[in-house]
Amino acid sequence: MIMRKSLLFKIHSFAGLFSGIFILLMSASGALLVFHGELDNLQQPAVKPWPLKNITVDNAYQVVQKNYPHAQVNSCTLPENNRRPFSFVIYDSSYRNGEKAMEVFLHPQTGAVLSTRGGSEDCRHNFMSWLSSFHNSFRLHKKGEWLLGFFSVIFLLSIITGIILYRRKAMAVLLFRKSIFKKGNLHQIIGTWALLFNLMIAVTGFWMQRYVFKKAFYSNQTYVPVLKPSPALFFQFDSAYGELKKKFPGFSVSVIYFAQSRKGKTAVYGSKSTNSFIHSRKFADAIFLDSTGNIAKTAFVNDIKPEDRYDIINAQVHYGQYGGLPVRVIYGLFGLTGGLLGITGFVLWLKRRKAGKIPVF
Repeated sequence: MIMRKSLLFKIHSFAGLFSGIFILLMSASGALLVFHGELDNLQQPAVKPWPLKNITVDNAYQVVQKNYPHAQVNSCTLPENNRRPFSFVIYDSSYRNGEKAMEVFLHPQTGAVLSTRGGSEDCRHNFMSWLSSFHNSFRLHKKGEWLLGFFSVIFLLSIITGIILYRRKAMAVLLFRKSIFKKGNLHQIIGTWALLFNLMIAVTGFWMQRYVFKKAFYSNQTYVPVLKPSPALFFQFDSAYGELKKKFPGFSVSVIYFAQSRKGKTAVYGSKSTNSFIHSRKFADAIFLDSTGNIAKTAFVNDIKPEDRYDIINAQVHYGQYGGLPVRVIYGLFGLTGGLLGITGFVLWLKRRKAGKIPVF
């Protein structure tokens, strides 16, 4: 029995060490990404409001096409208020030969181009986008995605073995017994309070990466993007949006993906006011418009297939994009404990090994 527990302790310790650096990087980047919006706003141009109404999406689109006549205009994020800019994502030969995305910021009232920056490769001017790419794949493309899936399994193994090993001491911590609150028990104390949080992060993270263990992930897929200038809008978006508001009065638009041909669909992403707090305010719901501005189909989060809805909720729980600032603060603080547990756990194992002690549970 003791040998079995000792083996379990070794598995727990080495799993923690093996995934420690990985989890430290993931937890640190994840803790920052919880505040993606707030931190990214710091790298966006400042807007000095004018005593005017915001220009329409149609006018903003025309401004972008006038300044970048050969660009493929991909999407537009609407300003949240008159102090935030329009944000257009385009592909233009003036930036990396049109092979990488460029972001163009417009003044919400005047339509003036305030500034531009690159996408996820532009670490200096778009750090949060770069960090998001690092968090999702170490910026190693498919190899990084596989590593992320592999280490998510190791981290989950470390959490599960920790639950088994410290199930008794966990109760002492939760009951605030003085005997457990000692300097030498730092690992157990941190581990107990962070246990449920890290288990949640490990499970949701593994579930998001489960695709790397499927055969389809290893199939060769080569996609060569072809840069084509975007046409003018096929319909007046603001008029179409007015009709959307009449039909779905609780729906608010956040991001628009423009159709590149008459056969394509303009995707309007946002959220209904009746959605649960767990769902994103920007991408929970989608309405697809045809080339005349009429509704082609809808994809409201509460109407889609249950398995797809579960995946959406899983991602929201993992990223902490619900519940407002208090939830993000909790995620930010507890998010840093994952890597710390792996390091303190291995240090604890080394001390016990050096002392020739067998762990007592």
